[in-house]
Amino acid sequence: MVKTQFGKLIKRIRCDNGGEFTSNKMKKFYGEEGILLETTCPHTPQQNGVVERKHRHLLETARALMFQACLPLKFWGECIQAATYIINRLPSKVINNRTPYEIIFGEEPDYDRMKVFGCLAYYWSTETGGDKFAYRGRPGVFIGYPLGTKGYKVYDIENGKIVTSRDVTFVEHNFPFTRIKSIIKEVSMFEPPAFEDEPNMQAQENNVRPNDDADNAALNDILDIVSMSSDQPANASPSIETSTDGSGLGQTTPDQSPGNSSDVSVEPEVATYLREPRTKAPPKRLDDFEVKLPPSVDHKRTTTNQSSSTVHPLAHYVSYDKFTNSHKAYLTAISSHNEPKNFSEAMQDQRWVDAMQREIQALEANETWSLEDLPEGKRPIDSKWVYKVKYKPNGEVERFKARLVAKGFTQMEGVDYHDTFAPVAKLVTVRTLLAVAVKRNWITHQLDVNNAFLHGDLVEEVYMRIPQGFAKKNETRVCRLRKSLYGLKQASRNWYQKFSAALLENGFSQSKADYSLFTHTNGNRFVAILIYVDDVIITGDDIEKINQTKVFLQQKFSIKDLGILKYFLGIEVARTADGMVLSQRKYTLDILEDSGLIGCRPSSFPMEQNLKLTTCGESEKVDAGRYRRIVGRLLYLQATRPDIAYTVNVLSQFVSDPRHEPNVRMQF
Repeated sequence: MVKTQFGKLIKRIRCDNGGEFTSNKMKKFYGEEGILLETTCPHTPQQNGVVERKHRHLLETARALMFQACLPLKFWGECIQAATYIINRLPSKVINNRTPYEIIFGEEPDYDRMKVFGCLAYYWSTETGGDKFAYRGRPGVFIGYPLGTKGYKVYDIENGKIVTSRDVTFVEHNFPFTRIKSIIKEVSMFEPPAFEDEPNMQAQENNVRPNDDADNAALNDILDIVSMSSDQPANASPSIETSTDGSGLGQTTPDQSPGNSSDVSVEPEVATYLREPRTKAPPKRLDDFEVKLPPSVDHKRTTTNQSSSTVHPLAHYVSYDKFTNSHKAYLTAISSHNEPKNFSEAMQDQRWVDAMQREIQALEANETWSLEDLPEGKRPIDSKWVYKVKYKPNGEVERFKARLVAKGFTQMEGVDYHDTFAPVAKLVTVRTLLAVAVKRNWITHQLDVNNAFLHGDLVEEVYMRIPQGFAKKNETRVCRLRKSLYGLKQASRNWYQKFSAALLENGFSQSKADYSLFTHTNGNRFVAILIYVDDVIITGDDIEKINQTKVFLQQKFSIKDLGILKYFLGIEVARTADGMVLSQRKYTLDILEDSGLIGCRPSSFPMEQNLKLTTCGESEKVDAGRYRRIVGRLLYLQATRPDIAYTVNVLSQFVSDPRHEPNVRMQF
């Protein structure tokens, strides 16, 4: 079929040593067709990862279909086929938001044919036996799409058979097996329905059985249907509380409207079938074995009794109740958008594609570079994209910012750059300035400079490769940088000199304690500006001077007024009448998520008390790069969490050669 339908030749088959693939007959077939047989090592499914991941994808989708429609297990095959049909027609990021069907057949799939799996369906019945007054439309359950036939597969519950028909009417909000499962109350993950009719509940408690022949007849009809459609026999079903509502699964009395319902009880001997699920736990003999398990799964508790797969959810230990609704909305907004980590991820979202195009247009409009042939003896540096979501003070997305950054670490000193140092604001200065602003009730605003580094003058001769995603085919030229670019060794210094000169020109004075702090005094009026690369905090009690400074900077550099200070250098700021709260909540959550410790058990202390760590050459080595990254991020976390300072200091002593100590447990 592969050769005939798609014109492809099978080169190799990789399997998990299954006998159906490794038999002598199959090996002979492989030899005749020139196919290589590859087998994975025993108990090593990761060697065939592509198949295993797709297998998991199919099963997860099939389970979702089965659970929603409450289908019996015997329909698992139909669920798998329906899952395959759906997945082949869903866009995927890994193939640029196209569908597998479109790639294989070269045309878009027909979505009009897709219906809700497991819903109630009425098909045109031709089996009337010559009776002119027999039903022409019969109820059933939609269970998929037949291969090679332009129709639908419908399971006739009453007759217990599968019918293929073109003429089908769907009731997509009605799932017949959901009603059947609630009738028979199978011992499963589904909770039993609650009583809503008080008189009927009282009758149930008093073991009073309604004396209604019509209801009994309806119950018998339903049990007959269940006996044909369920894996359990009808006479072994548990106690029943049901309603016959005229949906095609039961009969109503002549004076009963289709929307009304009646409750029916079954004899006590049937109810004795119910029993509580047995609690499962590992054998006692395995208690002494140490097994590394994910921190978010408790294997000693049954899944049915666990309310969540996370043993220690953060919601049990962190509360946002004291924040205002507007600030809660802001925190939700900055946590709901994931920023791409690389160019491939960004290309899957049109918003980031547009952001990269805007960045390139801004760079070209500013004449940042010119395309030239690379001179002999010169070596171009590379570049990469960095992505950031900018927010408004109310939490709305202000823009998606894509920034082109040169890989300055490849520059050669004395050739591509000379002086590099540029001061940035110290965190102690940030905290001090904010404390004074709160004490004196100053307004505190935040500014962002558009393409800040492009304003710096570049005197060195620096070449850079054309940015990723924007090079034409067979292009050999490179970018000769005419202005500073983010990432260059000298870019920060050039921008700082330009910006500080502008502030001094506007009447500000530079602090000697922190060269990133600029102040302006006019009598009793005071304004302070703190710069951290291109992020600017402006505060004070001279509103007129603050507004005049904003206008001046807008004319000089093109800035964005982000309003009241809310998010600065990864620090969340919440202002109240009582003071100001600084938090690195999102930064901390990112550390936990990247480390796989979101569901870890919290600890009252950052490190075990009285713990002494020493260098041990016999211990197992760990990923040194990852260890250093985590320690570096924890160093910055001390800005708002000084309680971890000692722990981070201890861990920093081992960044040169970190090793695994099995008896040490540290949590942050």
